[in-house]
Amino acid sequence: MNQPLFGPDLSAGAGPLYLALSRRIGAAIEAGRLAPGDCLPSERDLAASTGLSRVTVRKALQTLVSAGRLVQRQGSGTFVAPAVEKVEQSLSQLTSFTEDMARRGRKVTSTWLERGLHPPTTDETMVLGLGVRDRVARLARVRRADGVALAIERAALPADILPDPGAVEGSLYAALSGLGMRPVRGVQRISATNLRADDAALLEVAEGAAGLRIERISYLPSGRVAEFTRSLYRGDAYDFTAELQIPA
Repeated sequence: MNQPLFGPDLSAGAGPLYLALSRRIGAAIEAGRLAPGDCLPSERDLAASTGLSRVTVRKALQTLVSAGRLVQRQGSGTFVAPAVEKVEQSLSQLTSFTEDMARRGRKVTSTWLERGLHPPTTDETMVLGLGVRDRVARLARVRRADGVALAIERAALPADILPDPGAVEGSLYAALSGLGMRPVRGVQRISATNLRADDAALLEVAEGAAGLRIERISYLPSGRVAEFTRSLYRGDAYDFTAELQIPA
C-alpha cells in the first residue's frame, strides 16, 4: 500500500488514533483506492507503517468490520467488503422478497434453515389463532440477491393454509396464490437491532452489525391470519420508504 494511505502522520488529526486510521482506510475505500475484495496489509505491517501499536490497529480494523466496510476471514486476512447495492423497499405494498428482487432484475437464491410441520409455539398459537392440537408450517431461510445475503426470513402459517411446506421452493406468496390462500393485507412492525453472532454469520456481516427486525402479520380476504413472519434484514442494504398523505 502507498505511503499517503497508511503513512505515519496519523497523529496529526484530532481524536483517538484508532479512529484516525479507520477514517483513513474508509476514505480510501470511498475514493476507490481500495476496491471490494482487496486484501489489507497484516496488523503487523500496518503497525509498522503507521507507527501505531497492534492493539490500536486491531481496534481500527474492528471498527470498520462492525460497520460492514471490511470482512475478516480466519487464516486469510482482512478484505474490503463486497459492495452492497442499497435496496429501497416500499411499505405500501404486500409483496414477497422474490417478487421485489425480480422487479429489480436480480437473481434470488435461498439457503434453507428449516422447512416442515411442527407443533406451534405459544406466540404462533396466539397470533395465528391455533388450537393446542393444530400444526404449524414453519419456513426459515437466508435470502440472497445476486449471491449477496440480504435477509433471514422465518415464517409460520397454519398447516391447513400451507399443508406441504416442502413444496415451497421460491416465492412463498406464489405458492399460496396457487392454493388460493394468498394474503391481501398485512401489518408490519420494524425496529432497529444489532445482529447476534449466529444471525450475523448467516448474513455474512460482523457480529453487532446494524440490522432491521421486521414482524409481519398477514391476512386473507376473510380476515383470518394467514402468516406470521419474523425477519432480519441487513441494515446496510435496505431503505424502507412509505408514502404519507395529509387526511382530507
